[in-house]
Amino acid sequence: MLFFSFNLISPSIAPEGFSIFGAAVNHLCEIFCNFFGRSAGKPFSGIRKKIARRANLWLHGRRVACIKAVRVRLPTLSLLLILVVCALALPNAQAAGLSKAETRFIYLDENGKVQSAEVVSGFTGRMTNPFPHLDPRLARAATIAEERAHAHSRSRCWRYVKEALLASGAVDSYPQTAYARQAGDELVRRYGFKRLAVRDPYQAPVGAVLVYGSGRAAGHVEIRTKHGFVSDFRTPTPSRRPLIGIYAKTSS
Repeated sequence: MLFFSFNLISPSIAPEGFSIFGAAVNHLCEIFCNFFGRSAGKPFSGIRKKIARRANLWLHGRRVACIKAVRVRLPTLSLLLILVVCALALPNAQAAGLSKAETRFIYLDENGKVQSAEVVSGFTGRMTNPFPHLDPRLARAATIAEERAHAHSRSRCWRYVKEALLASGAVDSYPQTAYARQAGDELVRRYGFKRLAVRDPYQAPVGAVLVYGSGRAAGHVEIRTKHGFVSDFRTPTPSRRPLIGIYAKTSS
């Protein structure tokens, strides 16, 4: 790409090819060569010189505006593509924010489904805890489980949850069921846990026990933590298995 600067000079000292017409032809030839290759642009070399010479002769004896060509590097194709993508994505990002009524916030959950939440326009200074009477030993169980968990699963989720609940004092004996899918029933029957009216794992309180499973599969069990979920391994996201229920114990 060529950018131009203008100067008033005498045609007697103007170099051939730098008049208005000559520079324009030079510019067009440069574009043609860049797009179709230097070999394809060779026939235009003679035409450029002839037109430039005639332009200088026609303007002979006058003060003319001549153009000095300066080569400037264009932005790379990747940068241009990034700018175009950002420009196209901005309206979509704005549309994914507040709805037209500005009372609901629209977003996509982890499964790609459209969800909404109420927009809080003011704060009264008080926050209500939806689970005000949870046994504090559950939070302790979550901490213990996090300290003992591994980076990856070892297929011993229920065992590690049992040991964390027992070590924290949330249960007074070691649970006896073999499969993770049985954890909820045993915790309710033997240890005073209750099934919470919550179906979203992310809304479960810290220390709550989440039980998953379907059919005859062993299932999965994990404890909600401040940072995610834990069993025999730590993870920021809940299990993808069907959720049986979320269980917790209230303080006496």
